[in-house]
Amino acid sequence: MPTLAPPLPETQTSPDLEQIRAKFPAGSITPQEGTDWPTWIVRRDILVDLARELRDNPATQLDLMADLFGVDYPDREERFDVVYNLYSIPRHSRLFLKVPLREEDAVVPSLIDVWKGVDWFERELFDMFGIHVEGHPNLRRILCHEGFQGHALRKDYDPARRWILTEDKIYKPHFDLPPHEDNREDDLFERMTINIGPSHPAMHGTFRLMAVLDGETIIASDVEIGYLHRCFEKMSETHSWQQVIPYTDRLNYCSAFINNVGYCKTVEKMLRVEVPPKAVWARTILSEFSRIMDHCVCNGTTLVDAGALTNFWYMFQIREEIYGLLESVCGARLTVSACRIGGLIQDLPPDFEARCRTLLEMIPPFIEDVEKLVDKNRIWLDRSVGIAAISGEEAVNWGWTGPCLRASGVAYDVRKAYPYDLYDTVEWEVPVLFGGDVYDRYRIRMLEIRQSLKIIRQLLDRGMPAGPHIVDDPHVALPPKEACYNEMEAMIYHFKLIMDGIQVPAGETYDLVEGANGELGFYAISDGTGKPYRLHCRPPCFPIFSTFPRLINGGSLSDSIVSLGGLNIIAGELER
Repeated sequence: MPTLAPPLPETQTSPDLEQIRAKFPAGSITPQEGTDWPTWIVRRDILVDLARELRDNPATQLDLMADLFGVDYPDREERFDVVYNLYSIPRHSRLFLKVPLREEDAVVPSLIDVWKGVDWFERELFDMFGIHVEGHPNLRRILCHEGFQGHALRKDYDPARRWILTEDKIYKPHFDLPPHEDNREDDLFERMTINIGPSHPAMHGTFRLMAVLDGETIIASDVEIGYLHRCFEKMSETHSWQQVIPYTDRLNYCSAFINNVGYCKTVEKMLRVEVPPKAVWARTILSEFSRIMDHCVCNGTTLVDAGALTNFWYMFQIREEIYGLLESVCGARLTVSACRIGGLIQDLPPDFEARCRTLLEMIPPFIEDVEKLVDKNRIWLDRSVGIAAISGEEAVNWGWTGPCLRASGVAYDVRKAYPYDLYDTVEWEVPVLFGGDVYDRYRIRMLEIRQSLKIIRQLLDRGMPAGPHIVDDPHVALPPKEACYNEMEAMIYHFKLIMDGIQVPAGETYDLVEGANGELGFYAISDGTGKPYRLHCRPPCFPIFSTFPRLINGGSLSDSIVSLGGLNIIAGELER
């Protein structure tokens, strides 16, 4: 049975960071001024000890390594910053660590012994910036192929440069094979290595799974990703702030609108722009419909992987109807680009509320029918209960967030921890389950669909706020077309925004929303021009998928397919 997480208290006691600083040599930790989150500039030689202290000390309990990325400052003596994003679930506090590095000595120690979830992040750091991670057990490229030369997120790397993957550079898996039982070489079952993907329907995208089987049991496995890598972060540096929005659509394309909201909120935070009430109201409603749609796609495809095809049609009918709502708002269905910095792309259609209420009546019967079909179905229970199970403590150490983490008993939801838009003005709960397996991941999404419907119904009952759909600021939003045709000043503003883009003040910030897969964050750095100096996306399913080999080893091959579906790995978000 689900339990509902208690609401977070209105105020949280911040950890005594000065007490932690006092344990380390003077000058080894320097607080950075002028940031909206607590940030420390840390010397490399104390990093590992500091990480353990921050994780284990009751005053901090920074148990979740949420993110890790690099920043390149080629004109600075210490060219690189390595940035760690740490979060404490029990204390609801966050701390950023920055480790400056010289180009000729670009090395940091691995923190994989402190947080397992740092594994793939450290590989990405090596891949994108060429920063060596000392002590990492498998330091190799992860998003680019083995034939790629250079490091794409360095400022001196040409964005137009391409490298062809030749056959001799195709990745060859490395398996950590267990010994044969009793050290014998004449087992009844011959070990067999198989390859699934990247072009295989069971892989839910462009992933490659390589596994060693002993009979039906997976005894070792490896995964390769990067086949859908577009270097979203590099492209963001070559486009204006507003032009980045379509690229965010292509992160988690199953709930693209939430990506729009997360990115726009980050830029609005740097601009200190207040979004009009109508746009905030619509963003909240459309985000929840997008979450419902995403959960339906995940559960529908997971059930198909187990052979339950009827449920797929039920769940995808919900998605189809929500697509109709999105199409009425912006003209697009999948990659919507419906948000703009400061509000929405255009005013809401006259029948917006009526369409939403129709969906509120249409969705519950489909959800109930699916639950009647599978919740007590013996085949589904055998295929999902106890499969790919993980405890809440281990999931946190691996960097999990979102429905997968809440299915393991941890009630972390950004909408409650850091309320944004209208989430703190409506009544809703965070469902939590404790099995941590495929079945509870399916169930938690069904429960969250009902909570999303509850949020939407309350906002509709409140009524659509009057007023504009976008901020009335010619330095941020394009003037109305009629004004451009008739007023010289409006035409000038239009020209400047199109040609030069929004001029975001110099600075940096991190902002986050609850994506369909968990904490979706954007770290933006502006140098005061019309393009981002650096834009990093915290992809929630990146650390989740890094756990996949650990989840499937010891299980059957058929279990691994269902396990992958329940994790809801979206290639666009994973590989960016």
